[in-house]
Order: sequence, then structure tokens, then C-alpha cells
Amino acid sequence: MARSMPTPTGGSMYVPPPRAAAAAEYAAGGKTGPAYQRQTWDALRRSITGHVNKATAANIRHVLPELLAENLVRGRGLLCRALLRSQVACPAFTDVFAAVAAVVNSKIPDVGRILLVRLVIRLRRGHATGDKPQLAAAARFVAHLVNQGVAHELLALELLEMLLAEPTDDGVEVAVGFVAECGAALSEGCPRAVDAVFDRLRSILVDGGVDKRVGFLIEGVFAVRRARFRGHPPVRPELDLVEQDDQFTHQVEISLQLDPETHLDVFTPSATFLQDETAYDDLKRSILGDDGHDDYDEYDAESECEDGDDEDMDVTIKDETETNLIGLRRTIYLTIMSSAGAEEAGHKLLSIVRPGQEAELCAMIVECCKQERASKTRFYGQLGQRLCRVGRAYQAGFEACFARCYAAAHRMGTDELRAAAGLFAQLLAADAVPWGGVLGGVRVTEEDTTSSSRIFIKTLFQEMAEQLGVRVLGRRMNGDDPVVRDALFPRDSAKNARFAIDFFTAIGLEGVTLNLPGSSCCLKVIHPLLLHPHEISV
Repeated sequence: MARSMPTPTGGSMYVPPPRAAAAAEYAAGGKTGPAYQRQTWDALRRSITGHVNKATAANIRHVLPELLAENLVRGRGLLCRALLRSQVACPAFTDVFAAVAAVVNSKIPDVGRILLVRLVIRLRRGHATGDKPQLAAAARFVAHLVNQGVAHELLALELLEMLLAEPTDDGVEVAVGFVAECGAALSEGCPRAVDAVFDRLRSILVDGGVDKRVGFLIEGVFAVRRARFRGHPPVRPELDLVEQDDQFTHQVEISLQLDPETHLDVFTPSATFLQDETAYDDLKRSILGDDGHDDYDEYDAESECEDGDDEDMDVTIKDETETNLIGLRRTIYLTIMSSAGAEEAGHKLLSIVRPGQEAELCAMIVECCKQERASKTRFYGQLGQRLCRVGRAYQAGFEACFARCYAAAHRMGTDELRAAAGLFAQLLAADAVPWGGVLGGVRVTEEDTTSSSRIFIKTLFQEMAEQLGVRVLGRRMNGDDPVVRDALFPRDSAKNARFAIDFFTAIGLEGVTLNLPGSSCCLKVIHPLLLHPHEISV
């Protein structure tokens, strides 16, 4: 029941029953009672979760001392749970969370062991149930732990064997991503095993038992291997925080029965609470020192001093002649011109282009297409479709190329306009690029178009009508995507709506305007204007 506590003024203050009960329990037990232990447990859980969530590659050297200042022996289960949850929520920061786990594992090896056991259990569960997101997240975390030296290479090879023994689309896709992440580290530790893995991937690609998109992913990882995993370093310099001799490497087998020790995630009163806290204080002083700073801060200070001493001696040379870029463009052009078909050209180009050069490849394909006759745009369209199926970076590259071509339509000749429009028409008709990302920047109004851009739009939609048919094209233009619908048929004013309908009528695509969403009364007002196509110039 509620109690009244005295105040300094001589009155009384109401105390809620739960708080009164907790105060009574604390008064009876002091710092060894369950109530106080529960309060410190909750504070420890919030602190560990906060430190893990705010860790980035830029501030990890400052977050680690604060994290190690907490009782991680008592909260080792909480730390593993926080790392797993944060990694699933932010897969892009997996290498950062692996670096945090590596540093803590070098001081408290039990943390790395528990984390690996829980990851292996997630891997088995995701593989058995077909849960691709869980499987991919756990595999990516294991890959970076292998790079950091926390997990043994045998665990990586067992995982690849499990994924490729009976290949499925999801399993092979996860395996390809796993090899790309930790392939460099595996090539140094066990090159023969890596050769066997790529032989297995090659046999899967030859058999053709997986989806075409997965086949392109396999070709992509072969290209990464030929480049010696350039662009996929095992550990970034800012995350290389533990010396190899100081790291504890754990060997966990997938086939064994494992205990995740989930009881460490919940509060349990301890009879030796004060002794445990004192023991960790001693361990903390040995890790961080008496001043509460570890070796990482000293390393930063030494690095800053060395940089200051050598500041006058360092000279940065930047090549402004773009020699490498010109050489890349020449190689791409010669490869395209010497290829007999789109499949051959795509295979060669994927082995040439490095990560980060996708946009330049897309731009070169568009430029080569503009210099060809309109009859050869089919070759470039098939080449663009193949590249777009490989990854999102190529789709983004063609989206940027379309925006540049449409904005510079007044600077292009008629033949160039028709060739470029034919290329993008094939990509849109095959759904190789998203309609909203490409057509979202087009607005069919009198003010937003010029004579050149109208020729470009005219050729684009006439080509798509030949490939899809007017009826299917009309459904796509008037579909559920508001970005495409509002760009092609603006509804902000009657003038713009009349212009858009008159434009498509004038170029012979009146059928795409018949299924415009809206009330019948609106259609009655607009459709009579179809009889005046002379108001626009195409």
C-alpha cells in the first residue's frame, strides 16, 4: 500500500506503492540486495545498447573505452544480443560491429565464443526454414568475424559447404555475398579450399540450375576474384584495432549441438555481486589503465604527432589529366566494337570494370549507341539489359544517363536522339530499369518540353509501343505508379492535361489516353480536344 514520507518542511509526500516496496527492499538489502542488483542490471543493459548503437568507423576508438568501462563479464550476454540486433537492423555497419566484437574478444574471449555460437544457431535455423534475410545477415557477420580473426576459417568453409551442397537460388546468392566479403582472408589462409569453392560455383553456373540473376552474381564474384578482391579488403585500416598475436580465434562447428546461453540475457541475483564488481574493476584497470584510457587513444595521439612532424614532407600528387579514365573508356569502346553479340560483350565488360566504375560503363554504352545507326540499338539494348540484371549500380547508371540525355536533347542531332531513345525504350520495355526512376524526370507539358525533347519522347514511346503494344503500354503509363502517371499526364491544370493528351494523339498513340483514370465527366471535357493536334509541334 502507499506510504507517506516526511519532507524537510515537516509535511509528508505521497510515494506510489511500487516505489515504496522497492525502497523498503533496498533498505533491507543495501547494495547486495536484489533490488539494487536489478537497478544496476538495467543501467548496464541500457549503457551497452547505447554504446553499440552509436559506434561507427569514425568514432569507434572513442566508443570502445566507454564500452570496456562497463562490466562486460556480467553483461556478456547483453553485449552479444545488442551486437546481433544492431547488425540485423543496420547490415551496412557489420564491419564496425565485428571490430567491436574483435576488441572485446581480445580482452574477454568468452564474448566472442558466445557471439559465434549464436550466429551459428541462426545460420542453421535460417538455412533450414528458408529465411533468407536472417541467413544473409548472419553469414555477413560471420564473414567479418573471420576477417577480424575471431572466427576460424574452417567455420567459413563449413558454411559454404552447407550452402552449396544442395544449391538453391537463395543459398547460392548468400554464398556469393559471403565469398565476396571474406574471400581475400580465405585466399591467404586456405587458397586450395577457395579454389574448390570457385570450382563448385563454376559447376553450378554451367549446370544452369539457378536463376539467371543468380548466374550473373556468380559471374560477378569471379570478376572480383580475378581482380584479387580489390575493393573488398578484409579489414578497413580504421577498423584494424587488434594485433594478430593478441586475438583469440574460436573454432565452432556447425554440425555440433551448441548452447546459446540465453540465460545470460536475463537478470539473476548473485550472492557474490560485490566481489564480482570488484574483480571487474581490477580487470578494467588492467585494460584501460588507471586514467581510464586504453592504447587506442595513445595510438591516435602518436599518429597525430607523427602526422604533424611529417606534414612538411608529405606531398600529395593528383593526376588531373584523367589518364586512367581515358584508358578505361578506350578499353570499353574496343571491347564493345570487337564483340560479336551482346552476351559476349557483357561477359568481357564485367571482367574489365571494377567496383565503382559502373556509371562510366553505362555512359560509354549510351555514347557508343548514339554514334551507331538506329538499326543497331537492339545490340546495345540487350547489353544494357544484361548489365542491369547484375546489380542496382548499373540501373542507377542508366537512370543518370537518361536524365543527362533528356536534359541535353537540344544539343543532340536527330539521329542521336532516335538512337538514344531506342536504347532506353528497350530497357523500359524489358523492365531492366525502374519506370519511376527514369520517367519521373519527364513532364509532358508545353512549358517543360522543347522541340528536341518532344522528338526524344516521341521516339521513346513509339519504340515501346512496337515492343509492348499500345494496350499494354497504356496500362503501364496509367498504372498504379503515381510518379509515372503524373509525369506523363499532369493533372495540375486543364491546359497541361490537354497538351499531354494532344501530344500522344499527334504521335499516333491515342490508345494510351483511353484508359486515363478519372471520372467520366472529366473525360468528356478533355477528349474533344484530341481533334486539335496542330496545337503542338513534334
